[in-house]
Amino acid sequence: MSEARGPLAGVRVLDAATMIAAPTTAAMLADFGADVVKIERPAVGDTVRRYGPQLRGHGLYWKALSRNKRSVALDFHGREGQDLLLRWLPSFDIFIENFRPGTLERWNLSPARMLEAAPHLVILRMTAFGQDGPYRDRAGFGTLAEAMTGIASVSGYDDRPPLLPAFPLADVMAGQSAAAAACAGYANRLRTGSGEVIDFAIYEAVMKLVESQLTEFDSKGALHSRLGNRMEDTAPRGAYRCGDGSFVALSGSTQPVAERVLRTIGGEALSGDPRFATNVDRVANGEALDALIEAFCATRTREQAIADFNAAGCAVGPLETIDSVFANPQIAARGSLARLPDPDLGEVTINNAFPRFERAGRPELRPGPSAVGADTFEVLSAELGLSREDLERLVKQGTIGPAQSPAPASDAAPA
Repeated sequence: MSEARGPLAGVRVLDAATMIAAPTTAAMLADFGADVVKIERPAVGDTVRRYGPQLRGHGLYWKALSRNKRSVALDFHGREGQDLLLRWLPSFDIFIENFRPGTLERWNLSPARMLEAAPHLVILRMTAFGQDGPYRDRAGFGTLAEAMTGIASVSGYDDRPPLLPAFPLADVMAGQSAAAAACAGYANRLRTGSGEVIDFAIYEAVMKLVESQLTEFDSKGALHSRLGNRMEDTAPRGAYRCGDGSFVALSGSTQPVAERVLRTIGGEALSGDPRFATNVDRVANGEALDALIEAFCATRTREQAIADFNAAGCAVGPLETIDSVFANPQIAARGSLARLPDPDLGEVTINNAFPRFERAGRPELRPGPSAVGADTFEVLSAELGLSREDLERLVKQGTIGPAQSPAPASDAAPA
C-alpha cells in the first residue's frame, strides 16, 4: 500500500454495511484517508456487486462505491464469527452497520457488547427510519425516505404525479451526512476517550432538503405546488433551451443578479418593468419572465447565451447531460473524475476524492476489490495472528471465505 494520506490517515474503519447509504459513508471516510476494511458474506458478497449495470460480470457501481476498501469475507451469524469480530474490533476506530434494528442484538453483537470489547469504538448504525418509533422494524430504502419526507410531493409538475429522483439521492445524501456524524463521534472520542453509538435515520437526513418548507407550513400553513424547474421563493430560476437544442441553467436569487438578467435580455426598459421590480413581483410573474429568457436563449447557441449572461455578471452555466459532463472544462481542469486502472475492466472512471485538503492531501484511489474476501487471509493473519491452519479451519466451517469471485450478473442487469 502507498503512504497514507488525507486528514483521516491512520484512522481505521470497519464497514459491515450493504447497499448504498452506509457504504457511501465508509467510501467518504476512505476518501479522507481512512483505512477501510469491508466485511462481506463469504462467497455471496455485497448486493451492490450485482446492482445496476454490469461489465464482464462485474458491477460498475461496486467499483466506485467500494473504492479504497479491502474485502474480508466473514460471517458473524455464528458464535465463532462473533468471537472473531469482537477480538478484531479493538483495532478499529469506527464501525458502520445498516442491519435492521435488533439484528446485531440477536447475533450477540449489541453495541453494549461491542463497546465492552472496544470502549473507544464509534458505532454508526444507519437505518431508513432509526432505532425506535413505529417504523423501526420496517424494511426501508432511500426511496421511502424521499417519499416520506415530502420532497417527492414538491418535485415535478402539478399536472403529473409526484416525482421521485432517478438516482439514489437519499442514500448518497445520508451517506455523506453520516460521514460528518462519524467524524464528530471520532472527534469526541479523541476529547473524552469514550466511544459512541450513533443512531442515524436516512429520512432525517433527507428532511433537511425541505426544512424551510416544513418551517413555513408550521408557521403560516403554506404549501408549495410543483413548479418543475421553477421555485416559489425566487425568480428567475430554471433551465432554458438554446437555439442549438442544448440547455443553460440560470438563477437570479439576489436583486442585483436578477436586474443583470433583465438588462441582458431586454435592456433598461425591461429592468424597469414593474412586473419584475422585486423578487415577489418576479415570482408572481414567473411564467412571463421565463418566456422572455427562453426567447433570448432561443436565438443563441448555448455557448453564446452563456457568454452574454456571463459578460453581464449573471449566474449561468451549462446544463450538462451525463455524456457531456466528461467534456466540461471545469470538471476536467479540477480532475473531478478519476480514470483508474482496474484488473477486471482495464480502466474505470469514478468520482475523485473530494473535497481537497491542501496540507493533508488525498489518498491514491483504487477501484473496489474484484473478489469477495480478496484480503481475508492477509488481513486476518496480520491483524489477529491467525495461522494458515486456523484460516483453513474457519473456511471449512463457513465462518470466513477465501478470495472468491461472486456469482456473475448479466451485463444488462437493470439499475
